[in-house]
This record gives sequence, C-alpha cells and structure tokens, in this order.
Amino acid sequence: MQLQPYLSYNGRCEAAITFYREALDAKVEMLLHFKDMPESETPPPGAEDKVMHATLQIGESILMVSDGCNHDGPTFEGFSLSLVPADEAEATRLFNALADGGEVQMPLAKTFWSPCFGMVKDRFGVSWMINVGE
Repeated sequence: MQLQPYLSYNGRCEAAITFYREALDAKVEMLLHFKDMPESETPPPGAEDKVMHATLQIGESILMVSDGCNHDGPTFEGFSLSLVPADEAEATRLFNALADGGEVQMPLAKTFWSPCFGMVKDRFGVSWMINVGE
C-alpha cells in the first residue's frame, strides 16, 4: 500500500506544477484539464483551462494535484510534506528552492535526530520538512 497526498490549489495548480518541476525536479505523469472531460460531461463554468487532475512523480513518491472546485482558496494547514534527501547538499538545494517566494519556518540546521533538518512553507502555502537521515 502507498499513501499519495492529493492537494487542491484553487486556480493556481498550473503555477504549482511549474514550480515543483523546477524546485523538486518533479515529473508530470498525467495532466488533465477540465476541458479534457468527455463531451457528455460539463466542466464547472470558467474552469475549462483549470487543472482537473495531475500526477507528479517526485523522487520515488507520487503527489496528486488539482485546481479543485472550491471557491474559498486552498488552506494547507495541519500537515507537512516531508522530503528525505540523500545528503546535506541536496537538502540545501531543495530547501532554498522551496523557500523562494515562501517562508522559512525553521532554518536548515543540525538537530539531535538529523545532520540537516529544516521546515519551509512554499509560495503556495504548503509546508515542507527537509530531513537528511543519519
């Protein structure tokens, strides 16, 4: 069994995909827009060019994303996505890329459990933990 997070970006999904491709070397495995729905289905008004569903591969993991259909805006609270890079150099690269336009919550530093750990909220409001294993 796998756990695959599914995040809704409320109209900013295409920008998030572009950002994660650059920052995390994410690979787009699938990308469907609402306009790609069968003719028998009707997309939400004004959502034709929005992302209905996308699947990103980040390292060995899958992240699913969408623009969703909510109108209140995305709220990414109460969780973090955790990345486990192989070394401190990769941790620094990932952390700095995610922090670009975002907010550092805990700078990268040595902790009692990791030679390099930090927390950052990206420009879309998603919290990330970068944790190099011992």
